[in-house]
Amino acid sequence: MPVIRQQLYMEAPPELCFDLSRSIDMHMDSMAHTGERAVGGRVGGLIELGETVTWEAVHFGIRQRLTARITEMNRPHRFVDEMVNGAFRRFYHEHRFEAQGSGTLVTDTFDYTSPLGLLGQLADRIFLEAYMKGLLGRRNELIKQRAEARAAGTPLAEGAGSDTRSRP
Repeated sequence: MPVIRQQLYMEAPPELCFDLSRSIDMHMDSMAHTGERAVGGRVGGLIELGETVTWEAVHFGIRQRLTARITEMNRPHRFVDEMVNGAFRRFYHEHRFEAQGSGTLVTDTFDYTSPLGLLGQLADRIFLEAYMKGLLGRRNELIKQRAEARAAGTPLAEGAGSDTRSRP
C-alpha cells in the first residue's frame, strides 16, 4: 500500500491555496486530459466538510467512477478526502497548508490500497504509483499557477490553466 507524499511551495496565502485545492472546478481543469468530471454530490464550487463528490473519468482506457467524502476540515490548514466507493480498495488523501514566509507550503499525502491483492501490488510497482504521482503533481502545479497569479493580481496567460468559468 503506497503512500505518496508531495510538497510544493506556493507564493500565495494559505486561504487561497486551500480554497483552490478544494475547488471542484479547479480539479476538473487539472484532470481535463482524462475527461474527469463531477457527476454526483457536489458538482461545482468549493466542497465542504461532510460533502461527497462522484468523479467520472477514463483511466487506462476504462471509464471509472469514484466517490470521495470530505471527512476532516480545518480551514485554511488541512482537509482530508476519503474514498467512499471506487476502483481503489481504499484511499485517504490529506491536504496540508502551512504559512511559510510570504507563501504556503502545500503537502499532499495520498495513502491508498489497490484492489486485487498481490495483482494490485504488482500493478503499483509497475505503473500505478507513478501514474498517481503524475496526476497529483499535475494538479498541484495548476493550483500553484492559479494561486500565484491571483496573489500577484496577474491575469492567467493562455495555456496556464485559464478558462471562462468562475473560480474561488
